[in-house]
Amino acid sequence: MATDSFPQRLPTLDRLGVTDPSNVSSSEVATEWLNAFSAAITQSDTAAVVDLFLEDGFWKDVIALTWDFRTFEGREDIKKLLDARLVATGLDELRLLQEPLNEPVLQKVYHDLVWLRFCFGFTTKHGKGTAVVYLVPLPDSKWKAYTLLTCLDSLTNFPQKLGPLRNWETDHGSWEEKRRQETEFSNNDPTVIVIGAGHSGLETAAGLKYIGVPTLVIDKKPRVGDSWRDRYKALCLHTTIWHSQTPYLKFPPTWPVYTPAAKLADWLEAYASFLELDVWTASTITKTSWNDSTKTWSVEVDRGGKGTRVLTVKHLVFATGFGGRPQVPEIPGKASFTGSTVHSSEFKSAADHIGKKAIVVGCCNSAHDIAQDFCSHGVDITMYQRSSTFVISKKSLATMLGVVYNDVFPTELADTYNTSLPWAVARRLHQRKVPMVAETTDKAIIDGLAKVGFKTNLGIHGAGVMSLYLERGGGYYVDTGASKSIIDGDIKIKNGSAIESFTENGLRFADGTELQADIIVFATGYGDPRDSMREVCGDEVASKITRVWGLDEEGQTAGVWRYCGHDGLWFANGGFALLRFHSLHLAMQIKAIEEDILNKADIVI
Repeated sequence: MATDSFPQRLPTLDRLGVTDPSNVSSSEVATEWLNAFSAAITQSDTAAVVDLFLEDGFWKDVIALTWDFRTFEGREDIKKLLDARLVATGLDELRLLQEPLNEPVLQKVYHDLVWLRFCFGFTTKHGKGTAVVYLVPLPDSKWKAYTLLTCLDSLTNFPQKLGPLRNWETDHGSWEEKRRQETEFSNNDPTVIVIGAGHSGLETAAGLKYIGVPTLVIDKKPRVGDSWRDRYKALCLHTTIWHSQTPYLKFPPTWPVYTPAAKLADWLEAYASFLELDVWTASTITKTSWNDSTKTWSVEVDRGGKGTRVLTVKHLVFATGFGGRPQVPEIPGKASFTGSTVHSSEFKSAADHIGKKAIVVGCCNSAHDIAQDFCSHGVDITMYQRSSTFVISKKSLATMLGVVYNDVFPTELADTYNTSLPWAVARRLHQRKVPMVAETTDKAIIDGLAKVGFKTNLGIHGAGVMSLYLERGGGYYVDTGASKSIIDGDIKIKNGSAIESFTENGLRFADGTELQADIIVFATGYGDPRDSMREVCGDEVASKITRVWGLDEEGQTAGVWRYCGHDGLWFANGGFALLRFHSLHLAMQIKAIEEDILNKADIVI
């Protein structure tokens, strides 16, 4: 990756040639740097701007200067960014932010790594934004930027209809009919169709609605929330409530820290209702066509008993999850197996299999959850581990996330801090943190798993759960109890040999061993996220789409929340925190296109 172009790694005190700089005024240091930065920006002196960065510093941008998600590493690339976009963007009105929780602060990240973090606000020709700077000390008592994030928060002429901008009209009996007409799009077609009414689709639709873009959500299931309601009964979120909040409507303070799937499903149904999102359930798209001259989609929708409707829209947003079709490995001899097989997406409950033998193929979160469900119901359960797994306890993950995701930090500020570091920097931090956690907090779990033959790893690049999440969307287990069952032998483990074939009573392995089972659950993941789009839009459109999910050469998420290779086509995938934050950035891009303040030429550097 381009992020390895510099031989230096983190800007440690030894590398910088300085001692502990703790005896400084954070506010004074931040003010001095920002004043110099602001003066250089005002004069369009790009050379002076880049001189305020380390040689291997970073500038990360979220649609503020580039209308895209970009990371520029090193002074040369930062100068290219500024030469191309500084004047065009109109970066202005830089002001230090010193409200509680975002005031300048000196952070001792590790014993040999210290930086000063602060925020400043700014304006552009089209909006307002927030920047986060991480300064590091130099021997001459000067401070330079190691990383800078610029993130657009709002469009000046098209603010979200929130707070004082909400609807102030009184309504004396017309609301129900008005909502019926809005939801049916009786008098107009929507500008955007969002496909999928899970959290991704609903949050994206909310961002679009409250920035003034008529949006229709379409889902094939009968009820909003069924994408969670119809999954296995034991499913529960493995991240905390603070990390999993929904935008515009927060969970109440009585909400459990870890949300059960059925409870989340009901919340999403209420969320769509309370935010007045326009959703057609039990509906499927049967035909689409793209008109490149008018830049519009013709979309035929089967409303499942309510007839067929053909809509003309500007944008399609696929919010259909991380993966495409459920993936089940091709294993010879399936016809001979007398038991049942099911992909984890179709599995419901171990209560249906009491007294039987089960095998779970896979070792991700869902595989562990399902294996633990079998174990809790007294089922003879074996987990077949195809490859090593990164394991972290829910306590350790909650501690790591809890630095910003907690009852104290406003969610919006936490999201800004969470995305403020380029992945190259975050990866380097995780490469130090992950082994420490494995050798301390989680040592008993890791050692116990090793003793029973369960193979663990430290993630891609040794950077733990975040590397696996961002690059693969899986391959890890946040331990919510199954590890103890594995260590205690209640969940048996089979690994080290490939599956050779089905047998009449189970599976045969290449080492000659066999496992008997009445049911085999394949928790083996999903295909390409573009699969669902290909089914709706066809091969010609699909051939133009870039990779969706994973990281590009700059360490940015590929093809998601940003231009993906085809006009009027977008993907809104991701976990709760990333989707909550970036759904607004997706909405702002669509709004900017509709208001003719953004075109493709603006995102090319």
